[in-house]
Amino acid sequence: MTTHKNLLGGPDPTYLPENEEAYRLLGEESQPPVEVAAQHPTFSLAWAMLADDAFEAGRVVESYAYARTGYHRGLDSLRRAGWKGHGPIPWDHRANRGFLRCLAALARAAGEINEKDETERCWQFLKDSSAEAYNELRR
Repeated sequence: MTTHKNLLGGPDPTYLPENEEAYRLLGEESQPPVEVAAQHPTFSLAWAMLADDAFEAGRVVESYAYARTGYHRGLDSLRRAGWKGHGPIPWDHRANRGFLRCLAALARAAGEINEKDETERCWQFLKDSSAEAYNELRR
């Protein structure tokens, strides 16, 4: 077995645990994100989907609220997974995507309600956490 050590001395990447039941409800069961969020409130992907839907419909404050909820639930999950407040949160790990999408949605909605400092902080946090997610989500 080979182990990979971070030669730069920074923290190891954080990988959130998968929630197969929540993915199944969204996919196979075709449940709407609002129902999945109610059943699995720690599942950030459902909050990200709600934030995106609200934003696309012009409900920016609602989008902000959904994104902030998913962001905070994601921070709680990251801390439980060993994250210490900084370090990589890889985009290529499916379970991390909900949190990263919430972070981008929060940045986007904050920009629309003139929360300039929060907008910049969230985009920088996303970039620092996952350059791949930043490049994918900052359009």
